Amino acid sequence: MKKYIAIALLAAVSVFAAEKGEKKGGPVLTDEQKAIIAKYDTNKNGRLDKEEREKMTPEDKAKLPPPPDRKKKQ
Repeated sequence: MKKYIAIALLAAVSVFAAEKGEKKGGPVLTDEQKAIIAKYDTNKNGRLDKEEREKMTPEDKAKLPPPPDRKKKQ
């Protein structure tokens, strides 16, 4: 019986950890999208700030996913 409880608990923790990882990760980027981010990321933090996005060409903007909504949910 203890064996089944341990297996169920482990499965529940694994599912929770997997869901948490998905929310934090963000979209999966292609190599082309990573190259565009590297091209415009002037402060080299791995993200495009508002100012960096404003300097992008319309063609490059169309190739990237929209920026994440960083506003805190209340």
